[in-house]
Order: sequence, then C-alpha cells, then structure tokens
Amino acid sequence: MLILWGPVSLFLSFIVSQTWSVQMSWENWNSPLRNREKEFDKPSSQPHIVFILVDDQGFRDVGYHGSEIKTPTLDRLAAQGVKLENYYVQPLCSPSRSQLMTGRYQIHTGLQHSIIRATQPNCLPLENVTLPQKLKKAGYSTHMVGKWHLGFYKRGCLPTQRGFDTFFGSLLGSGDYYSHYKCEGPGMCGYDLHEGEEAAWEQDHGLYSTMMFTRKAISILANHNPRGQPLFLYLAFQAVHSPLQVPARYLERYKGIPNLHRRKYASMVSCLDEAIHNLTLALKRYGYYDNTVIVYSSDNGGQPLAGGSNWPLRGSKATYWEGGIRAVGFVHSPLLVNKGTKCRSLVHITDWFPTLVTLGEGTLDEDLNLDGYDVWEAISEGRPSPRQDILHNIDPVYIKAKNGSWKAGYGLWNTAIRAALRVGHWKLLTGVPGYSDWVPPQTFSKQRLTSRWHNELVHWGCGKSIWLFNITADPYERVDLSQRYPHIVKKMLIRLAQYNKTAVPVRYPAKDLRSNPQYNGGVWGPWYKEGQEKDERYNNLLTNHLGKSRWKIKSKNRKLKRKEE
Repeated sequence: MLILWGPVSLFLSFIVSQTWSVQMSWENWNSPLRNREKEFDKPSSQPHIVFILVDDQGFRDVGYHGSEIKTPTLDRLAAQGVKLENYYVQPLCSPSRSQLMTGRYQIHTGLQHSIIRATQPNCLPLENVTLPQKLKKAGYSTHMVGKWHLGFYKRGCLPTQRGFDTFFGSLLGSGDYYSHYKCEGPGMCGYDLHEGEEAAWEQDHGLYSTMMFTRKAISILANHNPRGQPLFLYLAFQAVHSPLQVPARYLERYKGIPNLHRRKYASMVSCLDEAIHNLTLALKRYGYYDNTVIVYSSDNGGQPLAGGSNWPLRGSKATYWEGGIRAVGFVHSPLLVNKGTKCRSLVHITDWFPTLVTLGEGTLDEDLNLDGYDVWEAISEGRPSPRQDILHNIDPVYIKAKNGSWKAGYGLWNTAIRAALRVGHWKLLTGVPGYSDWVPPQTFSKQRLTSRWHNELVHWGCGKSIWLFNITADPYERVDLSQRYPHIVKKMLIRLAQYNKTAVPVRYPAKDLRSNPQYNGGVWGPWYKEGQEKDERYNNLLTNHLGKSRWKIKSKNRKLKRKEE
C-alpha cells in the first residue's frame, strides 16, 4: 500500500489526499519526474546512503523470521537484498547508537554502563569523530530524522554539532508518540521534538511519530538533487519502543492476538512497515533508488513485557544473551553483487562506520582507532568477513554476581563483572548477563505475560557467574560448556583482560537538577554553559568514586544481614 505523507510543493498538483491510507498512482509521478531528470547533473559515483534504525524490534518480529506480524515491505526488501543472519548490536539504545556513530566499542568511549539518561550531564564524547562527520567531509549532504539518545546537556552534543546538516526528531530515549512529551520522574516533564537546535512547536501537529518522521524524510528527498550531491539520511524511528501507542486502524488487523501488549506491538510494526514502503517509493520517485544503499537494523532485542519476541533466542533487551544482542538486519541496494542471499558472516554494528565511509569514498585515519571492519565485500559478494570476534561489552559498574570472583575466573578475571565476548564459534559471559528465559510464541496466547510457558523457565539457583557456548552449534544457548572446556574459557578470559586494559574510565555522572525542563521553557534541551568542562570532569570522577563506594556499602550490608539471619 502506498501512503501519502504530505504535500510537496513541486508535485502539489498530483496530490490526491493527505491521509495515511490513500493509494497514490505511480503513473502520476512519471511525467514530472522525466522533466526533472533533464535538470539533473552528471550522477555521482558515491552512493546515497539511507540507514534505518528501528527501536526494540525483536529478532522474531519480522515476517521472514516466522512472525505472525505482517511485514511485506521488510520481507520484500530483505529478499531482494542481503539478509544479515549473524548480525549483532548492543543490548540497549545509547550503546548501539554510540557504536554506530563512532565505529568504536563502549569501553573506548566511556559509555559502557547503561544508557545516557536525560538528566545526566553526559553525551557521546566530543573527541570521537562521527559517521556523519566523515561522510560530510567526503562531500555528502547529511540529515538525521528521529531519535538521537546520545546526550544533549550542552550544545556541542546536539546532532547538528556532530556532523548532521539538519536534524528533526527527539533527543531522549522515549516519549509520547503524539504529544512528544517525556517525563523522567515527578516534576521532570518536558517537550521533546526538535528542528535543528530549537523546539519544533510550529512543525508539531500532533502526528504519530512514525508517520511524522517518514514525512520529514520524504521531504528531505524531495528537496535534494540526487545527482548533484550524495545524500546520507539517518532515519532513527522511535518505533517500536514503549509506550505502546498506535493509530486504531492498525489494531483492527490483529484482533486475533488476545494479549493486548502483543496486539499493540504488532500493530506498531505494521505501521512501521508501511512507513518504509513509502520511503522506498520516494527513493524511486525522486531518482535516488538506483544509486542507493539501504541498511535496516534494530538497535537491540525485543522486550517481551512490551510485546516483543526474540524466539527462539534466549533473553531479551538489556541482556547479553542472544535475544538481547542478535538483531534483525539487512542491506537492500541495486549496487549489491549477490542479491537475494543470506550473509552468515559475523557482522557488528561498529562495522557500519568503516563500511559506509569507505563506500562513500571517504578516508579512514589511523588515529580513529576503530573497532569496526569494512564488511561490504562480505555482504555484497559473500566473501569471508574480516571480523572474527566481538566484544559485546565490559561493564565494571555492574558487579552484581553474588558468587563472582577471581577464583571463579581462574585468577585471570573477576567473574563478578558483567561482560560478554564472542570469538569465532565461542561466546563467553561473566557476571549477571540479565533475564535468561526463553519466551516462546505461546506466551502471548494468554492475556498476561505472568502466565509464561513454564516448561521454558530456567532458574540459576546454583549462583553461576560464568558461561560458555558454541553459538554456531547452539545459537539458543541451551548447553553451557564452561565445565567441559576450561581451556577455552581461560583463553577467552585472557582476551577479556586484554580488552579491559584498553578501556577508558566510565562516563556515568550523577543526575543534574538543572536538566529539569521547567528551567528551559518546558523543553528538554541543553542546560550546560560553555566553560564548564572542569565541573563535568569532576562530576564524572566523583560519580565513579561514589558508585564504587555504594557497591562496597551494599556488600557490607548484605554480609551483616546474613550474620543476623
């Protein structure tokens, strides 16, 4: 179904309706397009790049992975392109976005713990060169639409200061899909829709964000000359992150799903699928498609409590199990050599930085210290991937494994630390990886998620703090091999320790009350003034110290409670 997003001045006479569901006649666009093509300059050898990042889409939640959710557009684009079936991201929003933008692991940017909170004086470190900065230097026109979630406490952190020519979207991690307001606690509520560096009050018509962002993206395509300058469009949808909101007409399609969370979630995915259908048609309509590379990716696994499904993978969003980090992803482009194939080579979200910069004829300086690899030949031609391992993360702040110790880590690693590493077929996890259940489709046949499929429920009462899996042979992580292959465990622990030596200090500052939107006209936005860098560094160091102190106090309290018992 082709859906009209809004009037475009050049083609105003051909617009039939402004509603979402009205069909547009393809022939109506051919005549003006032929006239416009005469005005185009000689096409550039640099491809247009459209990167679509969706939020919280589960591994199973796409038609070609066996879902009951209908995604005809995604299925078609993936089938005609290359499906990435060994593709990894990070378990949360900010970490995945930071690694996409920099091509570097979290341990190398200081963002290895949790996400960037709206109230924290924190953002993607300014010393890191970003993907749009590199593409802009290569001659690209760079545009971002959608969710940023990489910090905004000072002006230098904003998208338009990090390489994007234009920005339209939200700065926070989530919010209301219609009003675009977000609360971070009592008395901490504000408006979060921005055009450039200002609140987008005048552009806000209360439109559902999936539709609104796609209209904006299509407007950018309509107002750019595809043969005069290469385009980089980063479209980061809010969908399908909670809150579960969707226009009522989409709910009608899934009356057969009794679980309300799953029904709303499925409807949101269908709305997203139609949005990408419209975007793809616009790429063809305005003369981009034949020289465009489309990358589609989820930012992390789905959240079952919010309707998402990662079946048959284990775990969920915010965990280091496969269900949290193995993502839906594909590349669609006429420029691909081997279309209609599956790429089973190891690919990680950090790889997009060097891959897209190289594809865009940019330069990769040695001082970038990238963790990503150029995987274009692996994707396009089916050649072996240069990537052989992935550091999923090392989070030194999250040390909640009660039985974790240096002894459990053979004196090589403290297994209380939450960490995960993939090397070849092997995957090692230490600490507390997170929610560890398998959540099968039958779960959603009940009205509430509390009535789970108990045969799949696994309890780790033995207090484990280290796991080893052969992911190639056991992608569902059902057979722990850590006791059977201690020599493999030791080798991977040594690798973890080597990575940890390259880590920079964690950036996770305390809440800053000055971030309250009530001090900024009711809008979430920068609150730091220039020249406060010393205070920022002090806050980071103090927060790290306080975090360690709190952990020590909690440990002492636990010991005291045990003695009392």
